Amino acid sequence: MNDPVNDSVSDRAADSAGRIVLLTTSHRVAPGLLSWPAWQTLRGAGRVVCADAGHPQLPYLREAGVDVEHAAPAARELVDYCRDGQRTVVVLTSAEGESALTDGLARLAGSGRESMPALELLPGSYDLPGARLLDLVQVMDRIRAVCPWSGIRTHEDLGKYGLEETYELLEAIETGDREALREELGDVLLQVVFHARIAQDDPEDPFSVDDVAATIVDKLIHRHPHVFGEESAETPEEVKEHWMRTKAAEKRRASVTEGVPLGQPALALAAKLASRVRTEGLDVPLPAGDGIGYELLALAVRAEAAGTEPETALRAAARTYRDAIRAAEAAAGE
Repeated sequence: MNDPVNDSVSDRAADSAGRIVLLTTSHRVAPGLLSWPAWQTLRGAGRVVCADAGHPQLPYLREAGVDVEHAAPAARELVDYCRDGQRTVVVLTSAEGESALTDGLARLAGSGRESMPALELLPGSYDLPGARLLDLVQVMDRIRAVCPWSGIRTHEDLGKYGLEETYELLEAIETGDREALREELGDVLLQVVFHARIAQDDPEDPFSVDDVAATIVDKLIHRHPHVFGEESAETPEEVKEHWMRTKAAEKRRASVTEGVPLGQPALALAAKLASRVRTEGLDVPLPAGDGIGYELLALAVRAEAAGTEPETALRAAARTYRDAIRAAEAAAGE
């Protein structure tokens, strides 16, 4: 049960002993962009210290008139300082943290013999969603500049890896392996960032990962007028209609076959062509011919019309066949 009297005494004891504030910042946010509580605390502190002379926030704090000491005080020193006059001290933490200081404070607080100042962890800036992507870009820049292998790769060199990683991602999706899915998504993302970094070095027509991101952002906004514009869509079918209409206006293709890569797996290629024909309402009879190829084409078109991805269906069947093979091998070995 809480004791209001004792709680009040404890609160007054903490107030009388001052405050030690550990101010953390994110290196993924531009230096100087601190939260309002952080600026208030910094301006009202009796002392601001930082052990890292190269901390990126220091020039901005000094420009704002905040005096920062280059020091690494021990826990005892800060406790005594705060207790003498109910003072507040702010410790601007480095990327490596302040483990020695926090360990020392924990020992003093745990002894039960100290009138401890209030201890506070104050985030001065936060990572936004997607902030770790900045780390990926930075790491890729470093690898491209220093690694003898990565530094000379071309788009053509990486083409096969993109295909391999895509198939591995598909395998993770089909098997339902969540850990593999997370890893394979990262591998596919690496291909995107790697290609963008290579493109940045092009002497004639360079572009960066920011240009890549800007292009897809513009495309998504334009193709979702029911989200970012005045149109409405209540069903997935209406959304698809918006997408196809805006895409057709963007591409201005002379044929529905434009933009269909012939290098994709044959069943997927056949299904994609059938989808284009069906969407445009064209009456295109299947080519007449004997042989398994034409039979497979007819099956792929029929599957697409029924809402089934023939490539996915065949992969599922092949996986079942693989399991049957393994079972037969195991039975033969008994």
